[in-house]
Amino acid sequence: MQFKGVEIRKLSETMWEIPREGGMRVPGLIFASEAMMGDILRDEAVRQVMNVAHLPGILKYSIGMPDIHWGYGFPIGGVAAMDAREGVVSPGGVGYDINCGVRLLRSDLTVDALRPKLRELVAALHREVPSGVGSTGFVRLTAREEEKVLTEGSRWAASRGFASAEDVAFTESGGRLPGADPDAVSAVAKKRGSNQLGTLGSGNHFLEIDEVAEVFDDAAARAFGLFPGQATVLIHSGSRGLGYQVCDDYLVTMADYMRKNRIDLPDRQLACAHIRSPEGKQYLSALAAAGNYAFTNRQLLAHQARETFMRFLGMGPNDLGMRLVYDCGHNNAKFEEHEVDGEKRRVLVHRKGATRCFPAGSEDIPGAYRHVGQPVLIPGDMGNASYVLAGSPEAMRLSFGSTCHGAGRRMSRTQARNSVRGKSIVQEMERRGVIVVSASHKTLAEEIPEAYKDVSEVVGVVHDAGIASRVAKLRPVAVVKG
Repeated sequence: MQFKGVEIRKLSETMWEIPREGGMRVPGLIFASEAMMGDILRDEAVRQVMNVAHLPGILKYSIGMPDIHWGYGFPIGGVAAMDAREGVVSPGGVGYDINCGVRLLRSDLTVDALRPKLRELVAALHREVPSGVGSTGFVRLTAREEEKVLTEGSRWAASRGFASAEDVAFTESGGRLPGADPDAVSAVAKKRGSNQLGTLGSGNHFLEIDEVAEVFDDAAARAFGLFPGQATVLIHSGSRGLGYQVCDDYLVTMADYMRKNRIDLPDRQLACAHIRSPEGKQYLSALAAAGNYAFTNRQLLAHQARETFMRFLGMGPNDLGMRLVYDCGHNNAKFEEHEVDGEKRRVLVHRKGATRCFPAGSEDIPGAYRHVGQPVLIPGDMGNASYVLAGSPEAMRLSFGSTCHGAGRRMSRTQARNSVRGKSIVQEMERRGVIVVSASHKTLAEEIPEAYKDVSEVVGVVHDAGIASRVAKLRPVAVVKG
């Protein structure tokens, strides 16, 4: 296959290599099936994989996951590991919505038991869980409290009664990214975050009730507390306006750093600074703070969802049995130890629209899951399916312990809106058996199922490549959109 004159080499049924050319320091590697490569090659994301390969200190490969599509600087679905001493950090390799991620709650209820009350339950969730552009949460933070959120993450929520010790334990990184410094976050960013804690936001963020439609791995499903027919809650949100502002602020800082240090890259959106520079360290401190805000935000969303279920159904927590399976982010840069050329090295792994997927035995996984691997949560579109997977050993060899984060867009938001002009999306979703409520018709139009790749195909690639294995398939029955 070729991309604009560059020959792309097929390594296997699921992996494709872009050879080094020009200033590329490493080759590119794309995980995809042959059928998917046709669409991928029509997207500028392939060029972005090649551009990322120019970054100082990048190791092994510039990687694209099967949900890859065009993004700011880095492709969405992009992974790049930098040498911790000589490499750079790039805000474009993390994304605007820092530590955006997904949280899965399991329950002791079945969807069949909920179905007679489902419409009213979804309406209650829509009332109680703030969503949409500019939405504000039920917690108002003083300046001092906001700094604690930025430093402590989910542990702040636990100290205020919004999280249990189990919630904290089953959140990636224990719900707290180390090295956070509130002073590295601008006053503008803090102002934007002061009243948005516990809000979904808009765009592709959602809260949905899903049914466990199929189990592929009985042992892992048991470990995660999942069973066929079960009602689960899936939440997708991030660091809201605070994280967006942090990214905006540091893109300016990084562009200035590149000019001063004469770093020449093929795309100015790859603005970066050396990890050990004052600018790089400051951005990483701000990133950790925004990441902690995102963990806390999803924890408060989960708290509101649980409280709403209990009030509406008249149940206590023991009868409901709604517990956190896992919370994992997919817009991060994290220091980790990986083997490179037969040698253990400390690296900074950029995951933009990509999810960590550590295998069984990893000390970074909660003890309850250490025998099966890290839970990996891959949301699809609102009309078809989402998946729960478990990290596999091959991920450490092939992708720096990373996998895809979702289905990936195949239509732009404008294309999606134009394709459904004059149609009732709510009615169409009801015909598919999914109740949908939203603060915005525009958001629904942008989020139609047809705007996304087939998540089953995307998940099939990472499963067949051996970087994550299928555990369960979730089917949406009710969705709250921003």
